[in-house]
Amino acid sequence: MCSFRALKLMKTTPTNKPLNILLLADHKSKFLYDYYEPEKVKDIDLIISCGDLPPEYLSFFVTLCNVPLLYVRGNHDKRYDEKPPEGCICIEDDIYVHEGIRILGLGGSMEYIPRSKDQYTEHKMKQRVRKLRFKLWKHKGFDILVSHAPAYQINDMEDLPHRGFAIFRTLMEKYEPKFFFHGHVHANYGRNFKRTDTFGKTTIVNAYDFYVVEYPLETGAASESGMPGNAV
Repeated sequence: MCSFRALKLMKTTPTNKPLNILLLADHKSKFLYDYYEPEKVKDIDLIISCGDLPPEYLSFFVTLCNVPLLYVRGNHDKRYDEKPPEGCICIEDDIYVHEGIRILGLGGSMEYIPRSKDQYTEHKMKQRVRKLRFKLWKHKGFDILVSHAPAYQINDMEDLPHRGFAIFRTLMEKYEPKFFFHGHVHANYGRNFKRTDTFGKTTIVNAYDFYVVEYPLETGAASESGMPGNAV
């Protein structure tokens, strides 16, 4: 059974329709995938995957929803080397602009197996961010940070594989994006799981399974809104 709760974060003016963003991460949703119905996704404008999902799963949604699907890689997505998600857009180490929204992608997890694909030490992740300096300057920052791993000490875990990156906190402090989307910490991990949180001016969303966020398109709007759904 799927339950929905409305999270009121920001109101938009009646004349401006918000962008409905479907977030996916870590776990194939029975509600959306096994029991797919067009009605469930008819209002979706953009899909973002935060990693650790089969390529054919992402291709399924980009085909049937007929909207752009952006993705970063998780620590279990080495399969993308041989079979990347068809019809989807990788935003790793890039700033992708959609409807004026600047979306920064930094996938992967903390390195727990030396020299493994899609795993990074804190130093290596900082190097990735440094290489983005020109793009960050060119785009005058970003509005959404998309990663697989969480930020350090913000709903991450103490074990190395699930520890977050401190550089993500630095990015949020400096650029004050509206949202930070991540996965990696699963709902069945217990009390460490928190669907939404805030850090400064940024709303943080754990995209595990699926979650729908309304992004206000009008600059200066006074609210945010999101709708989570979790198949149980």
